[in-house]
Amino acid sequence: MTAVADRVVVLDGATVPSREVVGNKGRSIAWMLSLGLPVPPALCLPIDECRRFHAAGGELEDEAWSSVLAGVTGLEEKLGREFGGGEHPLLVSVRSGAAVSMPGMMDTVLNLGITDDVEAALGRLSGDEAFARSTHNRFIHQFGQTVLGADIEEPGEDATPGETREAVRRDTGEEVPGDPHEQLRAVISTVFGSWSSRRAKTYRRHWGISEEGGTAVIVQAMVFGNLGEDSGTGVLFSRNPLSGHPEPYGEWLAKGQGEDVVSGTHDPLPLDALASQMPEAHERLLEAAKLLEREHGDVQDIEFTVERGNLYLLQTRSAKRSPLAAVRAAVDLADEGAIDHQEAVCRVSAEQLATVLAPRLSKEVTAGAEIVARGVAACPGVAGGRAVSDSEAAEADEGGAVLVRPTTSPEDVSGMIAARAVVTERGGSTSHAAVVTRALGRPSVVGVGDGVTDGLVGRELTVDGSAGVVYAGVLPTEEVDPTEIPGLSELIEWARELSPVEVVDEAPGAVDLDAEGVMIDEGAPDPEALAERLRGAAAARGSVLASAEGARALIAAGVPKLERLPGQPTAALLLRLAQEKANLEEEKQT
Repeated sequence: MTAVADRVVVLDGATVPSREVVGNKGRSIAWMLSLGLPVPPALCLPIDECRRFHAAGGELEDEAWSSVLAGVTGLEEKLGREFGGGEHPLLVSVRSGAAVSMPGMMDTVLNLGITDDVEAALGRLSGDEAFARSTHNRFIHQFGQTVLGADIEEPGEDATPGETREAVRRDTGEEVPGDPHEQLRAVISTVFGSWSSRRAKTYRRHWGISEEGGTAVIVQAMVFGNLGEDSGTGVLFSRNPLSGHPEPYGEWLAKGQGEDVVSGTHDPLPLDALASQMPEAHERLLEAAKLLEREHGDVQDIEFTVERGNLYLLQTRSAKRSPLAAVRAAVDLADEGAIDHQEAVCRVSAEQLATVLAPRLSKEVTAGAEIVARGVAACPGVAGGRAVSDSEAAEADEGGAVLVRPTTSPEDVSGMIAARAVVTERGGSTSHAAVVTRALGRPSVVGVGDGVTDGLVGRELTVDGSAGVVYAGVLPTEEVDPTEIPGLSELIEWARELSPVEVVDEAPGAVDLDAEGVMIDEGAPDPEALAERLRGAAAARGSVLASAEGARALIAAGVPKLERLPGQPTAALLLRLAQEKANLEEEKQT
């Protein structure tokens, strides 16, 4: 790890800093560079700087800013380019990077460092004035939205940067800075500030992520997916994130930039389109994906750009996957020797298992049902409810709504958490809506077509996220046969072998915690106090024992048998017990 003036870390691959220092994104850049993969050079303001920023009342300290300037000088020297001018200008992206993956929750700005003079230089270098103008427009629009809060439409192909700049000024009363250094300092502050945004707090609250952390800021040299016919951008999963099938899966958008794909504002093509257009770049990408999965021991989500036929990897992380994919991928990785059985069991949460076993639509029901929309299957599962068009309505609908929108953004996360299912008009299977719903386990269908959701609002719907179909009405469902779920039988058997407690249907004389008033809906109990109540018991039953705290108490008390209650799946109880055993063993080691 190379430090610049003690406040900035250069991500050069010489060492791989921990995610607690530089965040997931910073670590992934350094890690990929250490493996010899093609990654644009970058520097990082570490997570500690975010804490300092907030402690200083939302101000970037001068010493930190001086270190950033020194780091940018290092990028200029490495690349032979000049930030903010010259005949070979350097543009950068500025991204967040927390230690815990929070996809899409914090801010990003691309193409930073562009001015009228830089636009002209880019036009000369590329031989494509339209590319240079589009890049300038993209920056002004994104800076206006992200930093100044502008609510304006994307600039059209014929728009000039001056017109886009004026649209931002009219909407916000503020100017987009013309000085690239002012641009950079403002965006760094905005990214640090986005750690405390409503959407980020909602996401952390839902997943139990601590508020005490922070985000790093990554400043990385730009590569351009919008530079001609032999350029583009995409997302690759080393395995299918919907089904877990062990084949690469992804999307490709020719002449696009990364935000075009993940924002869901454009409809990308399957990854096969890259194979047809640029087979060599496609082959290099697949080789990199195999390497990264093997090195990490987990399914990888890789963002990449191709600039004039040259492949660049921008980041990699453990992929958010559907509950169905979580089961299959965990078992397959164990069978391949990448992880052991205990790790495989710990890769699937009890909530994911419950979703996998949730009821589904029968062929008889769907045969007579009215289809109101078709799109891309983004997260498997079935859920029904009344369609609402915004997050506030989804949060207010206690019965469980279906959120239907043209596309989703990080601002919609609270509504996506509250909703039972999600439908969007635009976007593909790697869009924001698809990634977040897979993490949440919410059935979702994306890319149903412009204007379709207007006719759905207020109606009762059933969303089949496995088939990519939306039906009229709330349809009846049927139980799932566990033997039909790839990998599930093996996973349950491994959990049974690892669980220190046997799960049985009946255990005469079991301590009944529900009868004693220890109920799960009274809040999480103290595992140590609960273990004291159970110590010496030959068996136990109770709602609380399906929780992590209850499972931990059973193990600590040495209770050999758990009698499951009606409605408590044996598989989920075994999984929880095996996971808490692993957690206790890890805590003893540390």
